[in-house]
Amino acid sequence: MPAKSDSKHPKVRALLEAGTLNPVPEKVHDPKFQDSEFFDPRDIVQVKYEMLRCVSVENASVANATEEYGVSRPTYYQTKVSFDEAGIAGLVPKKRGPRGPHKLQGPVLEFIQKHLVAGKPIRARELAKLVRQEFGLNVHPRTIERAVAVKKTLE
Repeated sequence: MPAKSDSKHPKVRALLEAGTLNPVPEKVHDPKFQDSEFFDPRDIVQVKYEMLRCVSVENASVANATEEYGVSRPTYYQTKVSFDEAGIAGLVPKKRGPRGPHKLQGPVLEFIQKHLVAGKPIRARELAKLVRQEFGLNVHPRTIERAVAVKKTLE
């Protein structure tokens, strides 16, 4: 089994791009994941699914399963809730960081809306400068474009 840092391996690259590369595959001790063509400890979705299956089908304790699959007990419970809500898709890690234009809410968004001219292109660079002057916020012009587009779709 190649090392987890073998980024030249096509599967490792694919897992990394999908955000499903297990950061600690060496913590997975389940014998199925050792020397197997199918079970891959680098695939976090597969590891989490097998952990849930181990508890629900094989009646393993949560403590034993988390030890065997190299995760914490809180991770097990979060994984179970995600799986119960969304199935296998719930096992794919969520993207980290803010979701949506968190800087552009309330008065800042209203300020931008007031400076939009109907029927004319959004002057995002100019609006970014105005926001910086008025509110002291550095906002990327693309963020302004996205926020305005979202606002339009909601109307």
